[in-house]
Amino acid sequence: MNDLVIAGDIIRPGERRQLALTVAKLYDFTDMKMPVVVVRGEEDGPTLFVSAAIHGDEINGVDIVRRLLKHRALANIRGTLIAIPIVNVFGFNDKSRYLPDRRDLNRSFPGEEHGSLAAQIAYIFRTEIVAQSTHGIDLHTGAIHRRNLPQIRVDFSLPENIELAKAFGAPVILNAATRDGSLREMVSEQKIPMLLYEAGTALRFDRRASKTGVRGILRVMQKIGMLDGGEDAADGKDPFIAKSSHWVRAPISGIFVTNKRLGATVERGDKLGIITNPFGDHEYAIYSPYSGVIIGNSQLPLANEGDAIYHIATFDSNQMPTEEEIYPYIDPRLQ
Repeated sequence: MNDLVIAGDIIRPGERRQLALTVAKLYDFTDMKMPVVVVRGEEDGPTLFVSAAIHGDEINGVDIVRRLLKHRALANIRGTLIAIPIVNVFGFNDKSRYLPDRRDLNRSFPGEEHGSLAAQIAYIFRTEIVAQSTHGIDLHTGAIHRRNLPQIRVDFSLPENIELAKAFGAPVILNAATRDGSLREMVSEQKIPMLLYEAGTALRFDRRASKTGVRGILRVMQKIGMLDGGEDAADGKDPFIAKSSHWVRAPISGIFVTNKRLGATVERGDKLGIITNPFGDHEYAIYSPYSGVIIGNSQLPLANEGDAIYHIATFDSNQMPTEEEIYPYIDPRLQ
């Protein structure tokens, strides 16, 4: 088993190290650093990166990494875990999705060594982290004022992705196309198996989403041989694989009042909610164009015409989950 070198630091088998990747120098000459924790086993095995807060306001992944690094199972890993709890340190400190130049870091891969700030950070992450890895898991939440049901988004064109998604154990798996400039697109082009975990909402911790995320990462580590099986092994349930997903948008502007909560199963034609005016003397009903499960919804009771308010995943009839199977994954304090 060879030594691992990240940013000039040597991490030997059996070591656990906290590192800081310098990603930029601010205009006051302060160094901005990306925190990295490396956990290496004594035995050879895969190298898994787990990244969070590529979007700086999607902080629930930071909680997942924190919980993961405290887990007793890591004392017996094979191979290497590279955990990056905060990739976009600028956005995290500013409670913002973006970098100071308003660029989206997750649309800036593979990056350039001497490009924009976003391109430089993407380049550092590619060369120091992804280049060392055999597998990856990237942690996200819904955007600001949107909340996501725990779900795995994955490129089904890599067969190993499907097996890892099933092992993770989230209630829903989406076959999601990669987006230009995203980390997932870059990693897929390099034929590295990678999952994207979506759960919760921006600028909030979600206890259930965190527990599902930690358990899912440990299951993936078991699947690829980094950990022995045990209490965190997959339970053998068939996953719910969505064949597609669709956003339902506000038909008019007004005050949004929902009838359906996150995780609800809906039939085509079900009333999802209403848009009303401030006086309450006019209501416009919103009906579902699809049968499926609400995997994302707006948390903001104000809507402009065209705003995305419900995200519905659709399934084959024999794959449709029930609400009883979905709700254990949702923190009731956030309903």
